[in-house]
Amino acid sequence: MTETQGRSPSRRAVIGWGGAGIALGAVTAGGAVAMAKGGDGTDPAGAQAGGAVEFHGVHQAGIATPVQDRLHFAAFDVKTDDRDAFVRLLKDWTAAARRMTAGKEVGEGAYGGLAEAPPDDTGEALGLPPSRLTLTIGFGPSLFEKFGLKDKRPAALVDLPPFPGDNLERSRTGGDLCVQACADDPQVAVHAIRNLARIGFGRAAVRWSQLGFGKTSSTTPDAQTPRNLFGFKDGTRNIAGTETDRLKRFVWVGDGDGGANDAWMHGGSYLVARRIRMNIETWDRAPLQEQEDIFGRDKGEGAAVGKAKEHDEPFLKAMKPDAHVRLSHPDSNGGITILRRGYSFTDGTDGLGRLDAGLFFLAYQRDPRKGFIPLQRRLAAHDALNEYIQHVGSAVFAIPPGVRDADDWWGRTLLSEEA
Repeated sequence: MTETQGRSPSRRAVIGWGGAGIALGAVTAGGAVAMAKGGDGTDPAGAQAGGAVEFHGVHQAGIATPVQDRLHFAAFDVKTDDRDAFVRLLKDWTAAARRMTAGKEVGEGAYGGLAEAPPDDTGEALGLPPSRLTLTIGFGPSLFEKFGLKDKRPAALVDLPPFPGDNLERSRTGGDLCVQACADDPQVAVHAIRNLARIGFGRAAVRWSQLGFGKTSSTTPDAQTPRNLFGFKDGTRNIAGTETDRLKRFVWVGDGDGGANDAWMHGGSYLVARRIRMNIETWDRAPLQEQEDIFGRDKGEGAAVGKAKEHDEPFLKAMKPDAHVRLSHPDSNGGITILRRGYSFTDGTDGLGRLDAGLFFLAYQRDPRKGFIPLQRRLAAHDALNEYIQHVGSAVFAIPPGVRDADDWWGRTLLSEEA
């Protein structure tokens, strides 16, 4: 990231992060990095390679934004009972996010301050471009048990039910908050989560996190669908960031959604995150024809059964009844449509000589009760792919609307008495 010029020691640098929200302020105009202006959070033009994605907008960036190459996702537990301290945390995080997404150091930077005080920025992203970094925050169901927020819990923010075949690990499930960091450089994404965790010390702590690589979905029109670790393309009809009508219908919370207490979510969305372990070694011994039958696609082009190109409209009845594409297609589910933004992962081995690898599935939707939940019930009961996968981590979050301007902050519509 670009260096902060003309820094001088300050009292804040000595006493730590307290009150940093005012010191960080807004991203100044005229910087060296050009912003891609996508005020609705979709970034329709996309940032140039290595450039910055606009942080402010009606919707948060990192949802309909063109999908970056790398992910660092973290769920946090809130550690304070003080509502004012929690509000200050969100303001501090917002101020830091403004700077990091613009390619700037946090606060007064990684060096040049008092030697007796820790620096404001951890420094591992010094000299790196913004790399299209987006930071997206969400609020989990458990947060609404705190700070007198029970009446503000949206009706759509339901606890996910147990699904057949789930083997959820407590250490990879739930969370009061989440932050999704996407970037084209893994070091930039990790730097962002690391600094937010550092700023949150004493007020929030990481519950679990997940690194991701090799995006498995695209929100860019006409782009080839990336492949998952089974070698197949999946989700070829994903919503594109330029499809404003489909985004409005299936992703963004609207004025007519929920009750009076849900108004703070207008312009937001709902995120379901699932860590899906893939049984790589078993899959690799399956015959090619069986693999293609399970997905309902050919492995080379990614076309549906009997079709030539991946984006050709599939003929679902030509597939086996338990084929993944047939079961998950909107036409088989009353039109259910979600925006997919998943990533592959590998986390070493499981101690038995098998790769701990799979898909970190991220799905945005207008209402999980009408999106992920009925879709997953169908897949969990009938999908032939279930023989080769297992859901081991799970969480659901309400994604608030975007930060509108330099005076706004993450969660203001929920927590501000004036909102």
